[in-house]
Amino acid sequence: MNAQTEEDIYFMKMAQEEALLAYKAGEVPVGAIVVRDGQVLARAHNLREASCDPSAHAEILALRASTETSDTWRLSGTTIYVTLEPCVMCSGALINARVSRLVYGCRDAKAGGVDSLYSLLSDIRLNHQVTVTAGVLEEDCAALLRQFFRERR
Repeated sequence: MNAQTEEDIYFMKMAQEEALLAYKAGEVPVGAIVVRDGQVLARAHNLREASCDPSAHAEILALRASTETSDTWRLSGTTIYVTLEPCVMCSGALINARVSRLVYGCRDAKAGGVDSLYSLLSDIRLNHQVTVTAGVLEEDCAALLRQFFRERR
């Protein structure tokens, strides 16, 4: 785990804005931002309910949008900021897209594929590893998720 920077906080706040859009739309409030050299390539939030697509996680949507602006599926040199620890599906997508770095807000004890349940991004048996910085604005990210699920119970 690397130390967070002011840039990490700046972009995580942007990811939180996306998570708030998801929340307002009745989606699980997760937001993602893909950045290269300080420039935002894409922003997205969960759209599983609206799209009826189980793969419409914020990370997957942000990666797809990034490849459209990059004209390549290889996203080397990018950092993805996500409000919630990516699941196994999204972790696999980060590896396959060759994302260089992941910064996430709060852990996902039930589905986390980075630190909580699995350590896919650091598994040396895979063809690519992703540098991880965890816990950026952790409490703020977790609070929105708690509020969302509390309202639905």
